[in-house]
Amino acid sequence: MQFCSGKSTWSVWLKTMLITLCVTLFACSDNNGQKHLAQTKPKPDPYTIRFVTINSPSTYFIDSQNNYAGLEYDLAKRFVEFLGPPYKLEFIVVDSFAKVFPTLLRGDADIAAADISITPARKRQVLFGPSFNQVQAMVVYNRDKNSEPNNADALFEKRIVLPKSTSFVERMRELQSKAPTLTWKETDKLSSEQLIEAVARNEIDFTVADNHLIAIMQYNYPQLDAGMMLGQADKIGWALNKLHGEERLKQVQAFFKKIEKDGTLRNLLDRYHGHTKRLKPVDVTTFLSKSQTLLPRYVRLFKGAQEITDIDWRLLAALSYQESHWDNYSTSPTNVRGLMMLTEQTSNMMNVTDRLDPKQSVMAGAKFLLWMKDRIPARIPEPDRTFMTLAAYNNGVGHLEDARIIAQKLGLNPDSWADVKRGYQLLNDPAYYANARHGYCSCGAPVIYTELVRSYYQIMQKYFPIYDPGVDPYKIAEIKMPWLLAKAS
Repeated sequence: MQFCSGKSTWSVWLKTMLITLCVTLFACSDNNGQKHLAQTKPKPDPYTIRFVTINSPSTYFIDSQNNYAGLEYDLAKRFVEFLGPPYKLEFIVVDSFAKVFPTLLRGDADIAAADISITPARKRQVLFGPSFNQVQAMVVYNRDKNSEPNNADALFEKRIVLPKSTSFVERMRELQSKAPTLTWKETDKLSSEQLIEAVARNEIDFTVADNHLIAIMQYNYPQLDAGMMLGQADKIGWALNKLHGEERLKQVQAFFKKIEKDGTLRNLLDRYHGHTKRLKPVDVTTFLSKSQTLLPRYVRLFKGAQEITDIDWRLLAALSYQESHWDNYSTSPTNVRGLMMLTEQTSNMMNVTDRLDPKQSVMAGAKFLLWMKDRIPARIPEPDRTFMTLAAYNNGVGHLEDARIIAQKLGLNPDSWADVKRGYQLLNDPAYYANARHGYCSCGAPVIYTELVRSYYQIMQKYFPIYDPGVDPYKIAEIKMPWLLAKAS
C-alpha cells in the first residue's frame, strides 16, 4: 500500500510537472509569436502621407469624368506636391465620420481631412493645422412639410437624426442644456448627405449640417432650406495625432501659409463653393422641370455637338439653358436668337443660315465656345480655363483679358478664375477701365452668367450621365428626378 501510495504520488507529481512544462512552453511560444508578429508588422512608409477622409461633396469623391475631386482631396494632393519627392499620397476612406478620429488615433492615418470643425473637445485629443475654411451649423428642414425651425421649441417631438461623433452633436448638446426635453437620434450608418436626402424625402423632420453642404444639396432638392443656426461659425482644419504629429504639423503650417499667400486656397474654395449661392429654390425647381419637358427634344443635338467639339454635352445644355431656357424661338432686344442666343456676327462667322434652327444653333454655339477657348492661354488649368471661356462667350475675350491684367496688377493670379472675377468687377471703376484696352464694362454680368452656368452644369452632372459616343451613341437615359417633380409637372 505504501508502495502504491508512493507510486501514485510520483505519478501525480510527474503529471503536474508535465502540465506546468507544457503551459510554460505554450506561453513562451505565444509570447515569442507575439514578439515575432510585432517585429514583422510593417512600419508605415515615412514618405507616404496617409489621409483619412469620408466621401462627400465637400471632401472627397469621384466626379462625372471619373476623376478624384473634392476640396480635401485637392488640398491633400497639393500638400504632397509641396513636400516634393519622394513623398506620396494615400487616402483611407472610411464609411462614416465616426470612424475618422479612431483611425487617426490608432495610428492608421497621419492626417484626418474630413471637413473637421475645430472644437475645444477635439483640441484635447488631436493637433489641428491652420484653419482654411469656415462653416455654420444649421438645422435642415423640408419647406413643403415643416415650418422653419427658428428656436428650440420648434424641434420638440420631431424626428431628428444627426451623424454620430460630429460637431453637430456637440452643438445640439449645447442647445439641450437650455432645453432639457430636446431629444434626437444619432447614427453612424448614414452620412450628412444621406440624412439631408432623408429630410428631402420626409423620412425625418430635421438634421443638422453645415451651410456649404446645404447649399450644394439644395441644387438637387430645392424643397430643402436652412433654419436656425446652432452656435457660432466653426473653423475647419486638418487633425493630426498628438503622439506623432509635431513635425508633420510644421509642414502643414508651412503649406497653408504658402497657398494662402499665392491664392491657391482662395481658388480652391471658389472652385467648390463659389457658385453655390446663385440659384434660388424656384430656379432649381424650374430647371429640373424643364429638364424633363424641354431638354429631351435637344439631347441628341447637344451630344452630337460633343462629338465634334469634345465639350461635355451637359455643359453645352447648361449654357443653352442660361441663354434661352431651351426656348428655340427666344429673341433678345439686341436681336440675339435661338437656343444658343447667337448674334448675327457669330452666326455669319459660323456659317449659320437660320439661327432658329436648333441643329445649326447648337452646333454653332458649341464651335464658337471652342473657338473662344482656343484664345485663352492653354497654361491656365482646368476648370478655370472653362470658367473663363464661359465669361468670354457672354461678354467677349477682350474684357476677359482686361480683367486678367487688372488681377495681375493687384498682385493676384490672372490664371485663377477666383481672382479674375475680382478684376472683372473693377471694370466699371474709372480708376481701372480708363487704362483698360477695351474700356468700360458692366462686368458683374459675365461673372454672374458664368456662376449660373456652373450651377446648372452641376445639376446636370447629378442627374444626367456622361456621354461616351463609342459606348452609348445617342441614347437618352431614363432620369430619376426628385419626388417633387411629379407634383411640379
